Amino acid sequence: MERAIERVLFASRWLMAPMYLGLVAVLAILLWAFALELYHFALEVPRLDVDHAVMGALSLIDLSLAANLLLIVIFSGYENFVSRMDTGDHEDRPDWQGEVDFSTLKLKLVASIVAISGIHLLKVFMDLDKYPQEKIIWMVVIHLVFVISGVLLAAMDWITNHAKTLKKNAKYPPVKKGEDTAH
Repeated sequence: MERAIERVLFASRWLMAPMYLGLVAVLAILLWAFALELYHFALEVPRLDVDHAVMGALSLIDLSLAANLLLIVIFSGYENFVSRMDTGDHEDRPDWQGEVDFSTLKLKLVASIVAISGIHLLKVFMDLDKYPQEKIIWMVVIHLVFVISGVLLAAMDWITNHAKTLKKNAKYPPVKKGEDTAH
């Protein structure tokens, strides 16, 4: 009975696969939004001033960062929770693929969210007249919450890893040079 339950639980990880495929669909939607943004941006080139050129570039960077974030979640989520990707030694395989554990994934997600939030803030700061002061204050507060959350997550991961190292060293203290290990 126990073995059957464990097999069902282990197989249930495949229920996540359709979610990752759904995220691939979201990636296609972001590509469409990027293409539309690029098209509208290109139409404005003859009458662009510097501020609007930077705003257009920031919008495209924003979409690109969101797409990168999706890829990180798709690849690392699938490999961490469903199954290893059998890409062999494909020359285009990203170096980080297969090496992003759940802890690293959390930090990458928060870092991407902070970057996206920062780009939104930069766009707002370049066009302050369009936004009420209250909205700007809330955007800055929310951005700071993202930054502080990222720092706290990194600190918690550092503490956890440091505690594991201390526990391991307590169990297996390092041997000093010239010290006899045989008792």
